[in-house]
Amino acid sequence: MKAKYILTLLPFVWACTNTTQKMKDELGPKMAVDVHSYALPNESKVKHLDWDANLDFETKTLRATATLFLTNSAAATKLVLDTKALNIESVTSASGESFNFALGEEDDDLGRSLTIDITPEVESVSIQYTTSPTAEAVQWLDSVQTADKKAPFLFTQSQAILARSWVPIQDSPGIRFTYNAKVKVPSNLMALMSAENPTEKSKDGVYFFKMEQPIPAYLLALSVGDLEFRKIGERAGVYAEPSVIEAAAFEFEDLEAMISAAEGLYGPYQWDRYDLIVLPPSFPFGGMENPRLTFATPTILAGDKSLVSLVAHELAHSWSGNLVTNATWDDFWLNEGFTVYFEQRIMEEVYGRDYSEMLATLSNQGLKQEIAEMTEGGNAVDTHLKLALAGRNPDDGMTSIAYDKGYLFLRSQEELVGREKFDVFLKDYFTSNAFKVMTTEEFILQLEDKLYRANEIDMDRDNVEAWIYGPGLPADAPQPSSDKFDLVAQQMIAFIDGTSAAELTTDNWSSHEWLHFVRAISSDLSVDKMAELDKAFGFTKSGNSEVLAAWLEQSITHQYTPAYARLEEFLINTGRRKFLMPLYKALILTDEGKEMAKAIYAKARPNYHFVSYDSIDELLGK
Repeated sequence: MKAKYILTLLPFVWACTNTTQKMKDELGPKMAVDVHSYALPNESKVKHLDWDANLDFETKTLRATATLFLTNSAAATKLVLDTKALNIESVTSASGESFNFALGEEDDDLGRSLTIDITPEVESVSIQYTTSPTAEAVQWLDSVQTADKKAPFLFTQSQAILARSWVPIQDSPGIRFTYNAKVKVPSNLMALMSAENPTEKSKDGVYFFKMEQPIPAYLLALSVGDLEFRKIGERAGVYAEPSVIEAAAFEFEDLEAMISAAEGLYGPYQWDRYDLIVLPPSFPFGGMENPRLTFATPTILAGDKSLVSLVAHELAHSWSGNLVTNATWDDFWLNEGFTVYFEQRIMEEVYGRDYSEMLATLSNQGLKQEIAEMTEGGNAVDTHLKLALAGRNPDDGMTSIAYDKGYLFLRSQEELVGREKFDVFLKDYFTSNAFKVMTTEEFILQLEDKLYRANEIDMDRDNVEAWIYGPGLPADAPQPSSDKFDLVAQQMIAFIDGTSAAELTTDNWSSHEWLHFVRAISSDLSVDKMAELDKAFGFTKSGNSEVLAAWLEQSITHQYTPAYARLEEFLINTGRRKFLMPLYKALILTDEGKEMAKAIYAKARPNYHFVSYDSIDELLGK
């Protein structure tokens, strides 16, 4: 080739090279492989979503257009999205041109891939679609299933991989995007999302939303109902149905103090506002940390703020999980273990060390029981912090292992190096990794470098890896303890030794002490003794859902039939999986209980979200 042609081509070559490098820079480092998503983000990645949707309560469907803005590699030929039971009508460009697209084969857990043919220059695609009436993330409630029984209700639950059932998206925790939305609902209802939200109803039922901080798909959330708003602080408030709003505002009045305590520990809150919505009873979890709008179960409205540790947990997710996110669901402990640790520190800061140690002790009891059950059932591998969920639903990893074993591991590191050094490390962890994803392996490197090496301490790598990649709890695991629980144990011993229930010293006990007391009831306690306890302390009538659920489980074990009517009522009207699974598991241990479980479930199942009934269907062999 002659020199003049070389000189002529140089600007073109430079431009191509520069464009290629720019695309590589925008895509960022090569991402971890997520076995629970069809997406190929190293080729084409969603960076922003514009969502325009109309809700139809009669057909129980969303009709929507999802416009996805992309970052592509220089060799991109396709955009691959996750879908589940979506009716894809068309895929077009901004100018209305049609793209070729194909849906892959159906997988029970993963749904179907949506592959769209693109070139590197394609900046956006618009997908017109409708959801299925049985979309797994979406629960459509009739008015009778709400607190006020006056208007229908809708809410979504996208975690872990259910966002794909209501939005065609790259449904992986490692892929973040910003979003705007326009949602049309009946004019008597209010729409809310995990974004900037209204505080009053729109006259025409049209709502606009904006989320400027990038989030993964599992934090996409929508709720629609007859809602009111109450301001709690300068940047916090609560939404609920009219009959619930006052109780909710009282229960959460310490929220601003919690936010301040959290910021004092680990740096500024980076999501502008922190609001909550109290959902109808069918919500399957205690809470869901959707940014700017935590979803909360009504079972935490105890009337005495005794269950607000759940709020501290969801608030803590604003740093651990929402800000620094597990790259894949195998790394789930990085979301939840950090959050439980942070939650405990918030509760200690606001309510004192005695209070937080009671919470930690109760959690440790449940953790040890679950480890024993998993080990006996041949599932010891699921007691590792780093999970192996390929070929399984990531929901299988949502056990106390990620939460409470993860917490104990972090607490063990704090106790090894000292709280002051550990706090410096954690604050830097949340700051330097903000709006990024984290793998277990990268965390270990940062732990060694920024905690141990920075403080000139040798890290015991074998111990760290035993915690993360080994079964159960290491022998040196921290042991939370509470002097108050020791006193509770003394009262249980006194009762067993003959002191009447009415004579026990229980004045000023917190709900945590009562829960510990109920859990301590021995399996051979007589029905008469159960009746004595119930008469003295009114467990069957308890308004505290944690205490009541523990008492109902004991009632099943002891065949204490006076509690069975309340058991049926609780199972029909509560959708929180944490409570449902132990009660159904206890029932099916006997033939009589199994028949009772099936009879109750036939009435209760329509009130449950997919997340709950999917687990119980499997348990009962449906």
